[in-house]
Amino acid sequence: MFSHTSVQVMSGLWLLGWVLVIGTGNARLLWLAPLGIIGQMLNEYSVHRYLFHWPAPRSQFWFDVLYRVHYGHHDFPDKPALFFVPVWFAVPMALLHVTLAYGVLRLLGFENPLIGATTFTFVGGITAFLFYEWFHMTAHTNVRKWAVERYVTRLHGMHHFRNYQRWFHVNPGGEVIDRIMGTAIPDEELKQKGRMQFLSTLGLKPDDPRLISARSRLGPQYGITGQDMARAAAT
Repeated sequence: MFSHTSVQVMSGLWLLGWVLVIGTGNARLLWLAPLGIIGQMLNEYSVHRYLFHWPAPRSQFWFDVLYRVHYGHHDFPDKPALFFVPVWFAVPMALLHVTLAYGVLRLLGFENPLIGATTFTFVGGITAFLFYEWFHMTAHTNVRKWAVERYVTRLHGMHHFRNYQRWFHVNPGGEVIDRIMGTAIPDEELKQKGRMQFLSTLGLKPDDPRLISARSRLGPQYGITGQDMARAAAT
């Protein structure tokens, strides 16, 4: 996990958050960290559902962007290089969250809004992000798992291999958000054996020209072979 650039950079920001809050004598603001964890879990759900599963753009450029961010992971869920959020997406999102948190805390009259925003985002939010990356990685790898990892694997597997419009959470506890938002898989649906058509390509036909183009250009960067591409196009 820590061999991936995004995880390394985000871990550095997490450490920076701790240094700033402790080094400036603002440990009393650590109560904002749990709120940051909750905020990131809401962000995890929202980004996954509304951005990562955005309807496929006609533009090949934007299609390729979404393919790298998430479409490709559904196309080839066994490729480790596609498990992790890319650094060019993760870091700007973290900086955006710091900026928004700073604005809110300043409006509320906090004495140290920048340190508070850093605590909320870097200490709290990135903690949830790193857990997300861990549980997402273990859900897609054949490793020994604790009970909570097996639980996440089962639910996340339903998102990939049963209905890609359901179970958008990954972090433990996130299923509460899915249930509230109506994106959990109902018990009666689980009793049925069918699954969505063109499941692994998010509703696109496996030989869609945009998919084939994205695979041919981006695939070699992520360990996707010509044989993998031919098999995927014929599925």
